[in-house]
Amino acid sequence: MGFDVNQMEAALEIVRIALEATGLLPLEPNQLLKPPEFTIHSVDTVASTNQMLWELIDQGARAGTVAIACQQQAGRGQWGRQWQSLPGGLYLSVGLRPQQAIAQAPQITLCSAWGIATALRQYQIPVQLKWLNDLVLNGHKLGGILTETRVRQGQMTDVVVGVGINWANPVPETAIALQAHLEGQQAASLLAEDSRRVTSLEMLGAIALYGIMWGYTYWQRYGIQALIPSYEALLVNMGQRVELEGRSGQVVGINEDGTLRVQLLDSHDPQKTYLDQSGLSTRATEISVKPGMIQLGYSQHP
Repeated sequence: MGFDVNQMEAALEIVRIALEATGLLPLEPNQLLKPPEFTIHSVDTVASTNQMLWELIDQGARAGTVAIACQQQAGRGQWGRQWQSLPGGLYLSVGLRPQQAIAQAPQITLCSAWGIATALRQYQIPVQLKWLNDLVLNGHKLGGILTETRVRQGQMTDVVVGVGINWANPVPETAIALQAHLEGQQAASLLAEDSRRVTSLEMLGAIALYGIMWGYTYWQRYGIQALIPSYEALLVNMGQRVELEGRSGQVVGINEDGTLRVQLLDSHDPQKTYLDQSGLSTRATEISVKPGMIQLGYSQHP
């Protein structure tokens, strides 16, 4: 079954109006989701939508160009991990041109993940975030984001944000398919009015695209410092106990560079104290953990 571009273009207008009406973000009228001129390219099968979009950029595609596939044969996640991309899921990439320092690249991943999660939550889908780039629903992986950049003289000239979200595709035990979740809600009569229901893969694509633009617009206007508290409010890992190099710690937030803030129990540090869940005060110190240094998993947050 192919992806209906015409249906998605109609959904983009519906989603834009719905998200603008929320008034959640403090932007001037008509500036929150000023309609970008999306140019959508859809194919049935591709190696990866990120790769497809880079090829389009090499041919002169501008910011706002979108690549969508019904199936990816070589979908990728963070750190080169394979992303299962079977038919029925949402696989899309969008091009951006931030003209920002390369050091800010992780911030684009943060704002994109936050934007998509926030947009989905307007449709009564209680999506949370798993550091750094995963969308989580009911303790299971709903989707993920892969951001790739091109750099010239220390500045990001082009950025591709790739998104994979489970809709009606087969998923492993640690993941969840959104369509099945929504059908369960409908059976329990918990869904919102029809105007706030996700009814198709094309509508999910429209929400994901405007979610990215929502987060990206907010980040560019206000900076990462203003976005971090909202990101942390959705972070499923907050308070999670972790082990790092044989030491026990607890996740307490994220830094501007995208690293994870972990407070370690350390009886040799007399300067800081930490109040644990039992109410006992112990000495602690805080470290920053880079992506790839720690595995947070899904089982601890069902």
